[in-house]
Amino acid sequence: MSDAAAGSPRGGYTDTMRVTWAAVTHTGLRRTSNEDSYVARPDLGLFVVADGMGGHAAGEVASRIAVATIEQHVTDTPAAPDVDPASTAASVGDGDRLAAAFREANHRIATAALDDHALRGMATTATAIIIRESGRVAIAHVGDTRVYLSGDDQFTRLTDDHSWVEEQVRAGILDRAVAQKHPWRNVVTRALSGGDDPAVDVLTMMLDAGDVLVLCSDGLHGVVNDVTMGEIMRSHADLHAACDALVAHANAAGGPDNITVLAIGFHAA
Repeated sequence: MSDAAAGSPRGGYTDTMRVTWAAVTHTGLRRTSNEDSYVARPDLGLFVVADGMGGHAAGEVASRIAVATIEQHVTDTPAAPDVDPASTAASVGDGDRLAAAFREANHRIATAALDDHALRGMATTATAIIIRESGRVAIAHVGDTRVYLSGDDQFTRLTDDHSWVEEQVRAGILDRAVAQKHPWRNVVTRALSGGDDPAVDVLTMMLDAGDVLVLCSDGLHGVVNDVTMGEIMRSHADLHAACDALVAHANAAGGPDNITVLAIGFHAA
């Protein structure tokens, strides 16, 4: 079972650039439900992917709460004006908006779990970006959903997984090739779980015309390596075709988990 969407902005950008996007989410081949959620709001410059965890439908509920809360918070919070690319003022403001939105999502997950015993223990990872007309991007991240940058024949991961295996790799204890198949590779060390607010990683950067940001859940990167993902992105100029191809590769590798891919292209007008 899959769902796909594609579009371009209807507001919020000048004639000096344009943003296009596409998204595909798929249950995978071994799951009966899809606990991933995403939101694409190009009018806000906002794109989010969340990967829920929990028994029964609880993971799906947690990821839905996260994306809805982040979207609402960004909608309701005044944006700092975009500025000259040499300045960091606006990007810091967007990072703060996203970090606050993540904290609010964590609180709402806690409230929902208190109201419904069946939802206790639910959690979700989340990755969100806000992109401005200047090409300035703020990224916020908790868990093992990822953001990649595809551009200039490079495919670069921008986020660090908050997972036990990734921590062992960074410490030099595990080799990355071993980590890719480690039985604990899905154990996350940070999530929006309704407990104490987790630390939210925030980073900012500038995009160039032709760059593409790829947000994805571990249903993709857990079975398709970065080199293959980069080759797929470079071989598909159409974002929707690229997302379809990435999901197809994940399912060809067994499709053990839900798969969500959201690609955002930044273009000169």
